[in-house]
Amino acid sequence: MNRLSSSNCDVLPDTVLRPSYDRASVTCGVVHLGIGAFHRAHQAEIFEDALESGDLRWGICAASLRSASVRDQLEPQDGLYTMVVRDGAIERRRIIGAVQQVIVATEQPEQLLAALSAEYTHIVTLTITEKGYKLDSLTGALIEDDPQVARDIASLERPQTAPGYLVAALSRRRAAGLRPFTAISCDNLPRNGQRLRNAVLELARRHDPALADWIAITCAFPETMVDRIVPATTAGDIAALADHLGVEDRGMVKTEPFTQWVIEDRFSSARPAFGSGVQLTAAVGPWEEAKLRLLNGAHSALAYLGGLAGIDYIHEVLALPDARTFVEALWDEAEATLSPPNGLNIAAYRRDLMARFENPTLRHQTRQIAMDGSQKLPQRLLATIRARLAKDQASHSLVLAVAAWIRWQHGRNDLGEPFAIDDPLAAPLAEALAGASTPAERVDAILAMDAIIPVELRQDARFREALVEKLGALEANGALATLAGYRQASA
Repeated sequence: MNRLSSSNCDVLPDTVLRPSYDRASVTCGVVHLGIGAFHRAHQAEIFEDALESGDLRWGICAASLRSASVRDQLEPQDGLYTMVVRDGAIERRRIIGAVQQVIVATEQPEQLLAALSAEYTHIVTLTITEKGYKLDSLTGALIEDDPQVARDIASLERPQTAPGYLVAALSRRRAAGLRPFTAISCDNLPRNGQRLRNAVLELARRHDPALADWIAITCAFPETMVDRIVPATTAGDIAALADHLGVEDRGMVKTEPFTQWVIEDRFSSARPAFGSGVQLTAAVGPWEEAKLRLLNGAHSALAYLGGLAGIDYIHEVLALPDARTFVEALWDEAEATLSPPNGLNIAAYRRDLMARFENPTLRHQTRQIAMDGSQKLPQRLLATIRARLAKDQASHSLVLAVAAWIRWQHGRNDLGEPFAIDDPLAAPLAEALAGASTPAERVDAILAMDAIIPVELRQDARFREALVEKLGALEANGALATLAGYRQASA
C-alpha cells in the first residue's frame, strides 16, 4: 500500500481534515526537541491551527536527540501524519502538516544547531521526558557525572544533551546579534521553565559567564502545563487507519478530545496568536500542581496497581469498583494539598478526569504509564505525601501507590508473568533491592535512594511504617485483594 504523502493527500476521504495552507510557503519558526507522539498530538496541532489562520511563520523543525524512528516514519510521508481523536464511537481524523522537517541529532548535529540558530526561529519547545534534562530530581542541579553532561561541560562543538544544544545555539545567536528564542519545556516537571533555565545557565557559565549573563537577561523560559492523553500507537491502529484512508500512515497518533496548554505569558520574541486549547497566564504553578497531583498521580497509581494485577489498560482497571473507590480517595488526599487557580473547578475537573480515564477507545496501556517511575514519583506522589505529612495528615491511598511502584520493581506481576522495568534507574533499583528479604528491608533500601526520596520522607517514621504496611499487603495478597481490603477498611 502507498504511504501518505503530499501527492495523495488531496484524494483522501472527505471526512479527513487536511491542511488548507500552502506548505511550501511555511517558515519554521518553531524547533521542537523530542519529537514523539505527545508533541504530534498536542503542540503540533496548536501550531497547525496558527498556520491555518494564515500566519505561515509557525512551521516546525522537529528533532529527535537519539532515535531515528520518527524521522523514518515521517520522511517518506513529507512530514504529514494523521491525528486520530477518539471519543467513544466518534472518531475524527486530521492530517497535520506543521512538521516540515525531522532531524536526528546524533546524525545531523550541525543541521540542528543551524535550525536553532536561524533568525526565523522564535520558539523552541521540548518534550524530552524528565530524564532528558539531566537534572538531579531533588537539587535541580546538572548531573555532572552523567557521561553526556560531562562531554557538554568539556565541549559544545557537538552537543550531547538538550541543554547543550540550547547553550550552543544561544551562543551563536548572541555572536550573530540575533534575539534569543523562547525556550518552552512541555514536560511534566514542577517549575519546568525554571528547571530548564537553571540547566542552561549552569552549563553556559562553564563555558562563558558573559553568555550566561546575556541568556539570564534576554531569554525567556516560561512555565507551562500540558494536558492530553496520548496512548502508544499500535500496529492495529495503523492497519485500521489504512483501511479508512486508502494509504498507509506509519506516523499516525491517537488521542482524546480534551487538550490544554497553559503557558506563562513571557516570551523573548514573536509568538502565534494562540487560539483554543491555549491559556496564557501570569502563574502556571497552581494549574501544574493540580494536574500533577490529580491526573498524573492517579495515572501512575492505576498503572502500577493495574499492571501488578495483570490488567493491560487504564479503562479496564477503572472497570473495577474497588479501583474507582481508590482513585476517589487518592483525589481526596491530593485535593487537600492544592490551592486551585481561578477558573479551575476541582469537582468538575475530577469528574472530567474520570470520564477521560474511562474512555475505552484510547486503550492507554498501564505499562506505558509505568515507564520512568523513578523520575515521575517525586512530583506525582511524593510531593503530595510530604505536603500532607507537614499537616500531620495520613496518606493511605498515596502511600499504597508508592508501595505498588516498589512492588513493580520485582519485574513480575501477581499472575507470575515477567515484564521489563523501563526506568533510567532500573539497575540501581535492582541492586538496592537484591539483598532485601522482607517488606521492611525493601522499603529501607528504597528510602536510602536519595536520588528519588526527599530527605523529609526518608526521615519520617510515619511514612516508613505506612509504606511497610502497604507493601506487605501487596506482597501477601496481590493488588486486587489489597484494593478490596483497602475499600472495606475505608468504609
